[in-house]
Amino acid sequence: MPELYDTTRQTWEDIWEGASVETELDTLRYSRARQTIARYERYLDRDGIILEAGCGLAAVVIYLREKGFRVIGLDYAVNALRKAHAFDPTLPLCAGDVHALPYASGSLAAYLSFGVLEHFPHGMGPALREAARVLRPGGILVLTIPYPNLVWKLSQLRRRLQGASRLNQEDFYESTYTQHDLVREAQAAGFDILEVTPTSHAFTLWGLGGPFRAPGYYRTSPLADRLGSLLARLAPWSFSFSTLLIGRRR
Repeated sequence: MPELYDTTRQTWEDIWEGASVETELDTLRYSRARQTIARYERYLDRDGIILEAGCGLAAVVIYLREKGFRVIGLDYAVNALRKAHAFDPTLPLCAGDVHALPYASGSLAAYLSFGVLEHFPHGMGPALREAARVLRPGGILVLTIPYPNLVWKLSQLRRRLQGASRLNQEDFYESTYTQHDLVREAQAAGFDILEVTPTSHAFTLWGLGGPFRAPGYYRTSPLADRLGSLLARLAPWSFSFSTLLIGRRR
């Protein structure tokens, strides 16, 4: 397990090496991102300190700070933080591990985590308990995690038929959680659940390729956006790409 944890971190270093802050910021203008931001932004305190744990190139940190929120970022991929600082040297970023945060207990107003906690072979429980430690009572948890949707299940069936035994690649760990598993993990870590929402249905379709992809960085086509909006109403969980969970620390 420790070796897989380390190789997963190195994979993220490699991923961020080929990425740019400008491109990541552009994805926040995509309709799926705007919809997700609109759902959690109303829960955030403009006066307290907000941490994005696993901030990568800090696009969300930059975006929310421009809107007046006091956001700081932390990541274990140091090269991503260097790129973010090169873009804006004033950004309050810190290298660190989400399992051992360098912040005092009860010091933060909100904890944001977008597509991070599914990458730990030992599960998300330890990181969620650390999030609860640093949040003040009543502090807000905002979490997105990939959902095992219908397209994902079909891809796993194909992998098994081809002889692949697991979702994880040899040196990179990634998992999915149902909404029920996610709620159970968050409650066990000390959070009351405020909202659990399926999101990014158009991006599930993007994974199918072809007419669902538009030119650009993970950009969905107008067809995917329209069909995704329809699926969000007709089959909200079957085609959900990720679950947005919003909780409050007890």
